[in-house]
Amino acid sequence: MPHLVALDLPAGPGLVDAVARCWDAGDAVAIVDRHAPDEARRRWLDAVRPHRIATADEPTGRPFATDAAPLEAGDALVVTTSGSTGEPAVLVHTRAGLTAHAAASHLRLGVDPDRDRWLACLPLTHLGGFGVVARSLLTATPLDVLDGFDVARVAAAPGDLGTTLVSLVPRALDQVDPTAFRRVLVGGSADPRARPANVVRTYGSTETGGGVVYDGRPLDGVEVGVEPDGTIAVRAPTLARGRRRPDGSVAPITDGDGWFATGDRGHWDGERLEVLGRADDLIVTGGENVWPGPVEAILATDPRVAAVAVVGEPDPDWGQRVVALVVPSDPAAPPALEDLRELVRDRLGAPAAPRELRLVAALERTALGKVRRPAAPEPR
Repeated sequence: MPHLVALDLPAGPGLVDAVARCWDAGDAVAIVDRHAPDEARRRWLDAVRPHRIATADEPTGRPFATDAAPLEAGDALVVTTSGSTGEPAVLVHTRAGLTAHAAASHLRLGVDPDRDRWLACLPLTHLGGFGVVARSLLTATPLDVLDGFDVARVAAAPGDLGTTLVSLVPRALDQVDPTAFRRVLVGGSADPRARPANVVRTYGSTETGGGVVYDGRPLDGVEVGVEPDGTIAVRAPTLARGRRRPDGSVAPITDGDGWFATGDRGHWDGERLEVLGRADDLIVTGGENVWPGPVEAILATDPRVAAVAVVGEPDPDWGQRVVALVVPSDPAAPPALEDLRELVRDRLGAPAAPRELRLVAALERTALGKVRRPAAPEPR
């Protein structure tokens, strides 16, 4: 029976070696967030329930939970994602699934382990970061790991380390030269600004094993369907084995035919998938459906906009009104509402144009750098 080993180690070669040792022994790993507050770490450990915790002083791991959650042969990674209640939702990925993702990703990117080299600079507690480590280990592709995103070190990596492949968040593309790398994977929100041809936009989730759609096209072996209501569904060998229940058992995330309903909405634009956003992000204003993502993408093209989030707020006349929360590039010269309305109106039509502009100092971001869209207030 495999054990789950929580790795409480700094991001670097030692952690990568620990992952390799655990996998060689048939065990699974979970990566401890060393930057999380003590209470958050406690809740995470309570949810993950590892058999052992490995530290720099105890690299083989000390016993942790007497009631550790059981695993199956082939399980390789336990990772958490935010649950609807705020408690961590625990997902179990298999080595076969991670291997399938690595193979499909490298096939699409044309990776050659003899000439390519990955750089991991996103948090390894998230699949967007850990996926780089997994792809490298499972395909014997050289790898370097940074303990967090450091602009200077990432920018210098192609020259200093020979890095050819990297996974970044969208805003990092304005901080480093993406053309210095052979391929750059970018997840997160849409961005219509012109990007170099070597930048690959990915769509996926923790449940799907990471990005499974590259530049709108599913990876080989990945099936993507769009239901009549616009729900995006995925069937692929990369999917998580399941989501752990409170009793430690694992519930499938798919239906009887193997499809996982992502909770995202989208449509096909020819042979390319266009992702509109989460179902609960939809704004209904004056009977018209408005998706925040495309509106945000257009507003972000205004050079006076440093960051933006679009939400729907209750409105007595329209049901909901479109509100743009904007971090101005220069607080002394912010964009005007009418300018932003015209920008959106010309591209998406009048219903999508913001009816209110709210200037803010900052927007909350996830650990992977994606803007966390504020929840709309309850109608009064």
